[in-house]
Amino acid sequence: MKVKRIVANIETQSIKEAKHFYGEILGLDQMMDLGFIATYGSHENMATQINFLSEGGSGTPVPDLSIEVDDLDVALARIKEAGIPIEYGPTEEPWGVRRFFVKDPFGKLVNILIHL
Repeated sequence: MKVKRIVANIETQSIKEAKHFYGEILGLDQMMDLGFIATYGSHENMATQINFLSEGGSGTPVPDLSIEVDDLDVALARIKEAGIPIEYGPTEEPWGVRRFFVKDPFGKLVNILIHL
């Protein structure tokens, strides 16, 4: 048996906010919308990974989600344009990533990063 996919599920009564944050700001594609569930992702082949953390690194809290992007400066600009407060960073970490944290509309701490 092989694991084919891992999906993060976030409970909300406002799926419209998910479209704004994950679709419009972060640029994910809407893969499905059945009214009670909307799925955002990428048509690119993405890696499957689960992290187990005792802390978020550099003394930060453990983020609920980590999203790797191809251009951190564009992601940061979109977050700032949307008026979303930065919770941490942006900073270059000693383990080879540049990242910042924000909270999504549902209060989830999101680590947005690029590998250097």
